[in-house]
Amino acid sequence: MHVEPITCYRPRPERAAEFAAPPYDVFDRAGARAYIDAHPGSFLAVDRPETAFPADHDPHADDVYAHAHDLLAGRVADGTLLRDGTPCFYLWRLRTDGHEQTGIVAAFSLDDYANGVIRRHELTRPAKVDDRARHIAATCCQTGPALLAYRDNPVLEALVEAAKAADPLYELTDAAGVEHTVWRVARPAAVESLRLMLEYVDRAYIADGHHRVAAAERVCHETRSGEGGRCSGSEAYNYFLGVLFPASHLDIRPYDRVVADAAGLSEEALVSSLEASGVSVGPRREGPVRPDAPGHAGMYAFGAWRELAFEGPLPDDPSASLDASLLQDRVLAPVLGVDDPTDDSRVAFVGNVNAAELARRAGETGVAFSLRPPTMDQVMAVADAGLTMPPKSTWFSPKLLSGLFVRRVNHRESVIDGARHAIEGNK
Repeated sequence: MHVEPITCYRPRPERAAEFAAPPYDVFDRAGARAYIDAHPGSFLAVDRPETAFPADHDPHADDVYAHAHDLLAGRVADGTLLRDGTPCFYLWRLRTDGHEQTGIVAAFSLDDYANGVIRRHELTRPAKVDDRARHIAATCCQTGPALLAYRDNPVLEALVEAAKAADPLYELTDAAGVEHTVWRVARPAAVESLRLMLEYVDRAYIADGHHRVAAAERVCHETRSGEGGRCSGSEAYNYFLGVLFPASHLDIRPYDRVVADAAGLSEEALVSSLEASGVSVGPRREGPVRPDAPGHAGMYAFGAWRELAFEGPLPDDPSASLDASLLQDRVLAPVLGVDDPTDDSRVAFVGNVNAAELARRAGETGVAFSLRPPTMDQVMAVADAGLTMPPKSTWFSPKLLSGLFVRRVNHRESVIDGARHAIEGNK
C-alpha cells in the first residue's frame, strides 16, 4: 500500500478543543445550525457552510461553497490554524468507556482505492459525493479524514507504540466524552520507518467515510483531466486524508431498524407471516431483546419483545448472510412490504441506541428490530469479495473529529495561501 506523510493546517494546541468538531454527516441542517450556535468557534461552520444562510437558501449553491473557503481562510488568518509544512505522520488515540484505538494519520493513494488495494463495503450516493467534491474544490482542502482498517501487524503496531512515548501534541475530550490524544511524528528516520512498514500492508478497508474518499477520487480525476497529462502522480490531489487502525481496535455498534407500521397485520398475522417466511418467532417478552448470536434478531411489536431466528442454512455469500440482509430478505420485504429501505419513508435507521429506546420509537403502531452488529471479519470478507453491505449496517464508535488536520490538495490561487502562518515555535 502506498502511504505518505502529510503537510497540513492544524489548530493551535490551545484552540484545538473548541475548534475540532464532530463529522459533518452526523447532523441534519437544523442540528448542524444548533451545534454551531452553541460552538461558534467550531470547525463545523466550515464543514457545513449552508448553516450560515437562511433555511430556504439552496445548500448546494455556489456561494455556499465559496463561504466555506472564506471561513477556512479566516481561521488561517486569525491564527487558529497553523500551517505545518514538515511532512509528518500523526498518531491518533481515542479512548472511551474502556475502549481504546490508535491509528496513523496519513495520505493514502487514490490509485490504491481505484485498483482495490483500499477496499470499500458501501455504495455511495451521487448527491453526497457531489457535495463533498464541491467542498474540496472550493476550499482546495480535504477537511475530514476517512477511517480505515488493516489486518493487525505486530511490527507496525510496535512502531506506533514506541512513537507514543513522546509528549502529545493534542489532548482533548469531545462533547461525547471521548478522549483524543495526538502525537506528531516528524523525525525523518521515524517517518521513513513508518512509511516503509505501511508498504507491507497489502490491503486496507474503508470503515467510515466512503463519501469522502469517493469525493477525493472525483476531484483527483477532474484535476488530472485539467492538467492535460502533466500529472506525475506525486501531487497532493492523488491522495486522500485518512486514519488507519488495526482491525482489532475498531468497535462496531448496533444499527437497528424501526418500521412505522405493521403493514396492516394483526399480531397473530404478523407472527404467521414471519414463520411462513422462514423465521422462528419466540414468545412474547417484557424485557428488551438484544441478539448476541448470528442469525438472530429482536423484534418489538404490539407492546412486547420477541426473539427472531432465521431458519435453515445461511447463504454462502458474505453479504447475503449478514443479519441485516436476512432481516431485509425474510422480514422487511416479504412481510412488511419494505422493498427498498433507502427509499421508504416508513423505515428509520437507528444507530447506537439501546433496545428500550427502540421500543419507545416504535410506539404502539410501529415495529422495531434490534440487530447484532457485524464483526470486522465480516466487513472485510464482504469487501474482499467485491460486494457491498446493506445500507446502514455499521456504526463505528467513537467517531473521528474533523478540523484537527486540514490537508491542502490544490494549490491554485487562494486567499488561504496569503494567510499562512509559520508554525515554528508552535510545535
